[in-house]
Amino acid sequence: MSKLFSKFLGVFRYRNLVGVDKAGNRYFTRTEKLDGVVKEKRWVIFKGEEDPTSIPVEWICWLNGQRKKAPTPQEMIELEARRERVKLNAALLKKEEEMKSTSSRPKPQSIGKVESPDLESFIQQFRRGSIDHDKGMAHDDVADIVDGNKDDKDKERSSEPTGSGESFKPGTWQPPM
Repeated sequence: MSKLFSKFLGVFRYRNLVGVDKAGNRYFTRTEKLDGVVKEKRWVIFKGEEDPTSIPVEWICWLNGQRKKAPTPQEMIELEARRERVKLNAALLKKEEEMKSTSSRPKPQSIGKVESPDLESFIQQFRRGSIDHDKGMAHDDVADIVDGNKDDKDKERSSEPTGSGESFKPGTWQPPM
C-alpha cells in the first residue's frame, strides 16, 4: 500500500512543466524507471474542458514522441504567422480564380431571331449532289427514287468496307441507310 501511495505522490511531485500553448493547456513530462528501463512520460492538463482538438499539431507530435524537444513559444508564434499567411494566400487565389472564371464566361447572346446554320453546305460534306429544298433530299437520291434504282443502290452498299485500297478515296464511304 505504501508503494502505491508513494507512486501516486510521485506523479504530482516529479513532474516538469515543459510548456503552455495558446489555449492555456499545460504540458508535462516525467522520467520513470520501469524494469531497469528509463522512460519519459508526457501528458497534457487541459485548461477548462478536456477538448483534444484544442491541442496544436506541434504539441501532439511532442506528446506522441514524434518530436524529441517540445515546441518553443517562438516556434509557435512563427508557425501561427505562417498559417495566417497561407489562409490569406488561399483567399487571394480563390478571389483571382473567381475573377478569371467570370471574365472568361461567354457573354449572353440576345434572344432574338438568330440566323440558322447553312445546312446545305453541311450535308454536302457527307453526300453527293445538292439539296432539293422542297423535299429536303439530295438530287441524286431524288433521281434514284424517280428511276426506281433506290432499292438496288441500297443493296449494293454494305456495312463492311471492301476493296484492296488502290481505289480508296477519303470521305467517300457512306454508312448503310
